[in-house]
Amino acid sequence: MTRLNAAALGPSAYEDGFAREHLPAPALWPELRFDLPELAYPEQLNCAAALLDAAVAAGRGERVAIYAEGVRWTYAELQRRVDRIAHVVRDDLGLRSGQRVLVRGANNPMMAACILAVFKAGCIAVPTMPLLRARELTVIVDKAQVDAILCSLNLRGEVDAIGTPPRHVVWFNAAGAPGTLEYLMARHAAPFAAAPSAADDVCLISFTSGTTGVPKGTMHFHRDILAICDCFPRSVLQVGADDIFIGTPPLAFTFGLGGLLLFPLRYGAAAVLLEKLTPETLLAAIASYRATVCFTAPTCYRQMAPLAPAHDLRSLTRSVSAGETLPLATREAWRAATGLAMIDGIGATELLHIFISAAGEAIRPGATGKPVPGYQACILGADGNPVGPGVTGRLAVKGPTGCRYLADERQKEYVVNGWNLTGDAYEMDADGYFYYRSRADDMIVSSGYNIAGAEVEDALLRHPQVAECGVVGRHDDERGQVVEAHVVLKDRALAGAALARELQDFVKVQIAPYKYPRVVHFVERLPRTETGKLQRFLLRQISEGQA
Repeated sequence: MTRLNAAALGPSAYEDGFAREHLPAPALWPELRFDLPELAYPEQLNCAAALLDAAVAAGRGERVAIYAEGVRWTYAELQRRVDRIAHVVRDDLGLRSGQRVLVRGANNPMMAACILAVFKAGCIAVPTMPLLRARELTVIVDKAQVDAILCSLNLRGEVDAIGTPPRHVVWFNAAGAPGTLEYLMARHAAPFAAAPSAADDVCLISFTSGTTGVPKGTMHFHRDILAICDCFPRSVLQVGADDIFIGTPPLAFTFGLGGLLLFPLRYGAAAVLLEKLTPETLLAAIASYRATVCFTAPTCYRQMAPLAPAHDLRSLTRSVSAGETLPLATREAWRAATGLAMIDGIGATELLHIFISAAGEAIRPGATGKPVPGYQACILGADGNPVGPGVTGRLAVKGPTGCRYLADERQKEYVVNGWNLTGDAYEMDADGYFYYRSRADDMIVSSGYNIAGAEVEDALLRHPQVAECGVVGRHDDERGQVVEAHVVLKDRALAGAALARELQDFVKVQIAPYKYPRVVHFVERLPRTETGKLQRFLLRQISEGQA
């Protein structure tokens, strides 16, 4: 076993020292653990070379790396495009290693190639969600001190509106017009030798998806990129070269970056990158591309379940759910429709990907799973010490990846005594399985009872008329808080007091009656982030008349 802390950092290979200078103080780092032999990485490491160049050198050049609509890129073709973009970044834009490049696009081959090229050029990728607006992009550009932007042309409007954009802005997916990325790429035919980089040089600054409305920049090393590939997909998914990955999470979201790009490349597999997927088109794409592994959020699985029998899903062998809590009702509906046992998982942008999960016979209904090999987890009580089975407390995690916020005081809240505190309330059973209870700040306390909103949501979702729901606590002078449910119906015409009472009674017969929603609101839609996470803070604002 190897343990590391900030004091163990080796010398940087970068010319620009911004990233090293803005890492948290050594005392604020989590403990890093490298307990598996595959987590022993060399001191000098470029993750793009390890993922892509190594695959071509190993004879996988003619295997398909990326499928998209009308696109079939082999590993060799992807490598050529990555090399040309890296030449543009370093030769045409004149960036030095360690400088930051904001990458903006939907899930398409050029977005993937741009991210890999920034890694390979020795620069730091700052991927951003397609739906972010100019105000949000301005915050990211300023905080990461972005030196250049690579942006899909169809997303140009918000970039043009950034307060003070960097000197270099280049458009891609632009049909080779003069000055575009494709135009500049055409001038470079030579291979690009991966820029020197230390294993602990930052290559990715990923901003959190903003469930609290205030995004944070998380800083990840070249070795972190490989570490997430050598843990969850290896131990839980058991990925092979014949796998084909598909899903909905954006590449700018670490769930999507890992599941739809990094994991396939690490194992010589293929990825399907499609934009603006709906439940119906995702099912059709699984059938069309013969996908074997699907990544998406619980909400999408719930919507796909009744549609699944109309599609040939025989190729699909693993379905991964993350991004928000997986209701047991959704897990059961998906299994009934497809025969597949859902692989649930919890990850965090701060730790880059999934660290608790289970697959196959190891799945236990209602549980997220056990720590992924390479990680360890425990439950901390109110005094900050580990507690035993059956006690709800704060989830704490350690492993080869961990939280390093970019110049953010919230580092002190996320890392405590070497543990990463994810902000989730969990309970562990005697067999070491972890059960989600709520976000730590979402626990509803009513008349002295602790009520997990996720448990009430799961009960409501079992009603045949409930399409989606979100449960929060609402201030009440008598009880402190009461349970309030925001419900999206399958048939909006049924909304009314009678159905509200029916839902309340429905919950009472499934879980302890004191947990039933005393207030029921019927809504057209729920507020979600672009990654599908329910924004409960907005529901709370609505309930208090603040929105």
